[in-house]
Amino acid sequence: MRFSVLDRSRTREHHPAPEALRDTVQLAQDVERLGFHRFWVSEHHGVPGVAGSAPTVLAAAVAAATRTIRVGTGGVMLPNHRPLIVAEQFGVLESLFPGRIDMGLGRSVGFTDGVRRALGRDKDDADDFAGQLDELLSWFRGTSPTGVHARPSEGLTVPPFVLAMGEGADIAARAGLPMVIGDFRDRERMRRGIDRYRAGFRPSAWAEEPYVVVSGTIAVAGTPEEARRILLPEAWAMAHSRTHGTFPPLAPAEEVERRTMTARERGFYEAGLAGQMYGTEEQVAYELESLIKETDAQEVLVTTSTYDREALLDSYTRLARIAGLG
Repeated sequence: MRFSVLDRSRTREHHPAPEALRDTVQLAQDVERLGFHRFWVSEHHGVPGVAGSAPTVLAAAVAAATRTIRVGTGGVMLPNHRPLIVAEQFGVLESLFPGRIDMGLGRSVGFTDGVRRALGRDKDDADDFAGQLDELLSWFRGTSPTGVHARPSEGLTVPPFVLAMGEGADIAARAGLPMVIGDFRDRERMRRGIDRYRAGFRPSAWAEEPYVVVSGTIAVAGTPEEARRILLPEAWAMAHSRTHGTFPPLAPAEEVERRTMTARERGFYEAGLAGQMYGTEEQVAYELESLIKETDAQEVLVTTSTYDREALLDSYTRLARIAGLG
């Protein structure tokens, strides 16, 4: 069973945003030492709480600072870019760090109408994700009908993964690509997506069999209370975004606990904590065993974000121990 990490480069109150990017690189070095299989970074634009706006650039920094862990994106949002440019970027990454690069691809567009306008995109651009994906892969195969050849991408093999949101499972299945699906809190929806993916999977040059990566938050600590506190900053940020329309930097857990919330904020906050996977090593080991048995997944991608970086690293250290990594 493989265990991997996605870090969103979340910014923190009282810390400059560029520090979040350096924190991401440091975390990659730490989880490589712990024995995790992959380390992925994400793409967000115009979000106050996220510094990771250029995933292929950040992936290059991560790959340069590590030696063995696979490095990739979770993901590049394909509707935001021309497929040729994405192919060229990953071709450069694979050329610099051969055999270590993953190409995780999503179908989301900008977080707000303003961001979408700035990107020159609108919501409808996500509707052609399957076509954009096919065009992207054609650049690696050298089959573009334009007669143009992507350099240095053509002929290289950069494993593609589809981030399955909504119909993403069907697109991944038809394209014959590995699929990443979340989250742990809605296990029934996750199982339906996985079943649909496996039922519709068509073998391809990229994957002969279905490959499922389940993704979500996991927090491990010495006590259940300590593990739950790891989740508080992100739960509050999500509640704030739902009620104010902006996604803020993470606040310390003790500040979150002191905040007075409206009934609506409290509802979103508690919903953000409900069903998350957290606890002691023994408790999380039991939940992980159940998750893996239910989904029959090949890999778990952990997406935990929190204010306290020491607590986050301790959580990953304990998770590595549970998983028998290293």
